Amino acid sequence: MESLPVDTSHPAVREYLALVRLQVLTPLSLLINMATVMVCSLVINPSLGEVARLYPSAISPAPSMIAIYMIVIYLLQIGYCLLLVMVRKPETKKTLVRGVGLPLVFANWLMAGWAIAWFLQAFLVSTILLGIQLILLIYANIVLLIYHAPTGGRPLDIALIHAPMRAFMILPLGVLFPYSLFVTLGWTWSPGEPQHYGRYQWPGFGITLGTNLLGLVIVVLREDIVWCISASWICASIWSLKPKPFPVFITVVIFTILHPLALVASSLYFRLRGRSRQGAIALPPDDEHGPRENGTERPPREVDAEALWG
Repeated sequence: MESLPVDTSHPAVREYLALVRLQVLTPLSLLINMATVMVCSLVINPSLGEVARLYPSAISPAPSMIAIYMIVIYLLQIGYCLLLVMVRKPETKKTLVRGVGLPLVFANWLMAGWAIAWFLQAFLVSTILLGIQLILLIYANIVLLIYHAPTGGRPLDIALIHAPMRAFMILPLGVLFPYSLFVTLGWTWSPGEPQHYGRYQWPGFGITLGTNLLGLVIVVLREDIVWCISASWICASIWSLKPKPFPVFITVVIFTILHPLALVASSLYFRLRGRSRQGAIALPPDDEHGPRENGTERPPREVDAEALWG
């Protein structure tokens, strides 16, 4: 049987094969992620939320709010998979293949592995898996930002590519990885001893302050609405679960309010700055209204006969 006359080394062929590979692997990885997390959350005992309640810490989030956040990520990824199947624009294809690519597939598999490790209370393994996932998602988001920056001409790319990737990255960055690290290091207290909730409050304060300052800078400089909503929701998930040490509590409450205010202030600043630049009127050079070379000025209605008749 003769081989097909296809040159797999051709860039166009390689890009097509990469797109087909993503069209198969990405929905499969999302399905594995969703099924594993749902089984570990709703079917088996103890569930993911119950394991989290066994290990309260200074930065523990409310499981119900994290569950809502993950549902939103799943919905956005479903839209991403639909775009992946129906994509037609060459620019969008390049963004999917070269900008996102396989890191999203691996991140979904790692999330499924984290759910199993968390259920088994293998916290060191869960922390390692979340760390690898975070590195992959940071890498993919940097590539998207530098080489495939969002543009208003392709709003679906913003809604179904950039938004899911950024929201997915902020989840382990803002809460899952730090909290799993706290549990691994033993920086928790017994659920029957709420009087000890002040343990390790300063590491918790440092982590919440650092991650939120980073997010605030990005929100201000890039007017990033996805980061603003995601960071505010994660802050709310932390202070809504009580008790919390005062330094951590006041920090996340402040940033819950500060992120939206910073987004509004940044948007107003850039809009007003753009208008001030557009408002400047450039006057014509003086020589356009100056005297003619021969020293005489032509009246406004005078016609150059020589130029007209040759």
